Amino acid sequence: MRVDFIKADRDTPFLFPPSVQDWLPKDHLARFIVDIVSQLDLSSLRNAYAGRGSSPYDPAMLLSLILYGYATEVFSSRKLEQATYDSVAFRYLTGNRHPDHDTISAFRKRFSSELQGLFLQVLSIAYEMGVLKLGSVSLDGTKVKANASKHQALSWQYACKLEEQLKKEIEHLWQLAEEADQSTIPDGMSIPHELERREERLATIIEAKQKIEARAAERYAEEQQVYEKKLAERKNKEQQSGKKSKGKPPKPPESGPRAKDQVNLTDEESRIMPKSGGGFEQGFNAQACVDVDTLLILAAHATQQANDKQQIKPALEELKQLPVELGTTGKLIADSGYFSQANVEACEADGIEPYRACSRETHNQRLEDRFQEADTIESDADSVSKMKYRLKTRSGKDVYAKRKCTVEPVFGIIKSVLGYSQFMRRGLKNVIAEWKLVSLAWNLKRLHVLSTTGQKSTGMASYKALSRLLSRTVPACWRDMSKKQDWMTGLCSMRYVGNMFSAPRYTLSPTGC
Repeated sequence: MRVDFIKADRDTPFLFPPSVQDWLPKDHLARFIVDIVSQLDLSSLRNAYAGRGSSPYDPAMLLSLILYGYATEVFSSRKLEQATYDSVAFRYLTGNRHPDHDTISAFRKRFSSELQGLFLQVLSIAYEMGVLKLGSVSLDGTKVKANASKHQALSWQYACKLEEQLKKEIEHLWQLAEEADQSTIPDGMSIPHELERREERLATIIEAKQKIEARAAERYAEEQQVYEKKLAERKNKEQQSGKKSKGKPPKPPESGPRAKDQVNLTDEESRIMPKSGGGFEQGFNAQACVDVDTLLILAAHATQQANDKQQIKPALEELKQLPVELGTTGKLIADSGYFSQANVEACEADGIEPYRACSRETHNQRLEDRFQEADTIESDADSVSKMKYRLKTRSGKDVYAKRKCTVEPVFGIIKSVLGYSQFMRRGLKNVIAEWKLVSLAWNLKRLHVLSTTGQKSTGMASYKALSRLLSRTVPACWRDMSKKQDWMTGLCSMRYVGNMFSAPRYTLSPTGC
């Protein structure tokens, strides 16, 4: 039986010119990102261009390209450039243009500091869409590999050993040079070349040792402050009780570098950190505050410290930066790595109720322990005792149980689905900006899922969010006009937001990641 197959016709030209609007379905992620980015205030990016020379690419187009790339596992500037040729979605984002990788890379580096403002604008749009309202927040960290190998880390002990070895080799080479006429030099050896090579390595090692010594001095100063504080507390306790304190006095810190202190020769600001499953890697500790209800990232930063205990205060500072209309954070959930009395008191000082495990608990608790009712607590109990009591109540257990199903899936999707397991740039400042960019891409991808039929369109939401932002800078006449029912007249008069509603509006199914 003869079968008529549908063949791929690659030679017949189009009867009408194709339009990029016909290339993607209405509910595609690329359309959603273009819609959101077109309604962000990008004046700080556009004003940075002087207007001389050849015409630059629109910052909105480059930003949409990068954000969609980070949301779809395309991070490299060279891969982004290639995708503008190979992928229909990327062709749609760029309007069938092809910015080269140098342009994409320079744009990403140049406007790293502006990402914080854009991050907050997207959260405001999420609020206006009826998606986001602050309440319970889950905090956790994940180790992300640096753009450096752990094998390029040089310890103090090995640096000292290598320094002595190189000094002996240099001395031997100078001796060979002086006796060149009387001694036999091995074939292929160039004494000037070997001397230059070893002197460069020696200079690198000396510089690395200086950095290790500087870090050791900073550590000693911090440990000395802690030591003096413990001594003062011990002395005050003895004076109040009139008795000598039991136990050993605190041990004074030791100055100078330790044998295992090290510095990485590729990215000196990265650190050796333990990773889940065992072992170590050269990386950074990426932190994120995630909204329990929506899984949107509310605050993101990165640190060189492997321990999470010092990350509560930076997280609280970032939560204070959130737009006022989002509300206030009511509960902050974190694991035992964030527990300390100072951290509990810091949360309560900001009006936030902490839910933090005080120690690691074994899995598969007994039935009696899981449903055991909490005992009563005295009204004058300290903050840690009150938190322990909350965690034993039925409602407190329900709140803390949301931690694993909130922030852990976000990290898992970012690393496994988005494929982001290593920073592209080097240095702590660049790493923080890149982690913020990853968090922004995640929020857009998540908002794309959360947009449902009964919620406001992105156009109306963006208008309200942007109007609130512009109300601080536009003249009073425009602010008065925006309050009138005919707000469209005033809006259209603002030239840089005149095309706010030109992007298509649509609703999406709440499926996917």
